[in-house]
Amino acid sequence: MTEFTNAFLLVYAGLFPIVNPIGGAPIFLGLTAGCSEDERNALAARVAINSVLLLTGSMFIGSHLLVFFGITLPVVRIAGGLVLIAFAWKLLHTGTDSEDQRAAGAVRHSAPADSFYPLTMPLTVGPGSIAVAIALGSQRPLSPVDFSHFAMLAGSAIGGIIAVALTVFVCYRFAERTIALLGRSGTNVVVRLSAFILLCIGIQILWTGYSALALTLK
Repeated sequence: MTEFTNAFLLVYAGLFPIVNPIGGAPIFLGLTAGCSEDERNALAARVAINSVLLLTGSMFIGSHLLVFFGITLPVVRIAGGLVLIAFAWKLLHTGTDSEDQRAAGAVRHSAPADSFYPLTMPLTVGPGSIAVAIALGSQRPLSPVDFSHFAMLAGSAIGGIIAVALTVFVCYRFAERTIALLGRSGTNVVVRLSAFILLCIGIQILWTGYSALALTLK
């Protein structure tokens, strides 16, 4: 039971800071400004489900896919960092009050927001989260002697991912009530600040991948 708890906490503690559902909530609210409350709640649920599938797939088969295609983890960080930087830069200059967003909100009923891009990836499960999930998955025993023990560890890891997804759902589900206290101007400030932080995270992920590749050239 102790090993199960340790594996659960390792996955949850490793993924929660980089997923950062609290910081992503105002951005989620800004991107779904034209949706009704029911639509936003449904999107939050789908984002949580997508997050479970994406993180679980990354943890259990991500390392094998990298080996199959001959891709190293630093390259994944560089490519993912560029995607995150591009998304954050666009969000930083768009904000929540632009004419384009208001026009998009007017036609949102005929073109529902996509729950996968950009709400799930890269906003919620970005390249950093995928890299962490792959790194955690690569530490599992390759040839388990006791299948029940391996299944227990796998179950605890999946439990940690589900706990992260539930945290995402709660933060996104009640984002409107929380951000409503800030008002339109306050929300705009929070969204732009969160976008800037997301930009910094993308640059950090890019730099980490570049530094790891640079070491191989020496």
